[in-house]
Amino acid sequence: MSEVPPNPELLRSLGKLTRGLSALFWGLPAWLIISAETARADGLGPAGIIPAVVVNLLLLYGLAQIGNFQENERPWRNALDRAKLFGLINLGLCPFLFWFSRMPDEPFFRDSMVTLTLSALLFLFNLNVVLKQLGMMLPDETLRQEMRQFTVLNRWLLVAWLLGLIAAFAIPHLVNFSAHFSPLFRLWLQHVSTTLLLSLGLSPLAITMALVWKTKEVIFHSIFGTH
Repeated sequence: MSEVPPNPELLRSLGKLTRGLSALFWGLPAWLIISAETARADGLGPAGIIPAVVVNLLLLYGLAQIGNFQENERPWRNALDRAKLFGLINLGLCPFLFWFSRMPDEPFFRDSMVTLTLSALLFLFNLNVVLKQLGMMLPDETLRQEMRQFTVLNRWLLVAWLLGLIAAFAIPHLVNFSAHFSPLFRLWLQHVSTTLLLSLGLSPLAITMALVWKTKEVIFHSIFGTH
């Protein structure tokens, strides 16, 4: 019996899906590094806001590419549209990284940075929902189980990071640290809170990248038949 020829339209959408996943995989760490460097006082020198804009466009390109897969699946489309919305907000706010590095005492720029941070968290949160929905549509039970478990874990980590960030900003305003604690204790507490926030923030990003890579590998191995 002759083999059924592959559907050209399906292969085309799967090709775009893998390209989009690759863009997301490389764009996520670049997004974090470039955003942090742009917000520094010395920044990225003459490049200004250009790298931040480019890396946000790369993430939107990745979402646009994976959006060509299973266009009629409503839960998948809804999750993808929410991620795109926050990706567009990140793109619109990313120039404030550069302006904040030049005028950090300007209240409007500080508020814009807080808004950008919240938008970035919600983008990563919704990207995990996108990956969960994508895993449910692919013919790999192991991937589906991993997606369900790790995307739930990731979303809780992001919620914990958000609560930790709020506490880090709110507690110094609610408690007079200068009056109650020594400078050494205040310095120690600052280091501990920074370490906790970094670990809570980097872990969801690393898990998201691992899930993106795993999904791309499953597509190559189980659908394209590569080894």
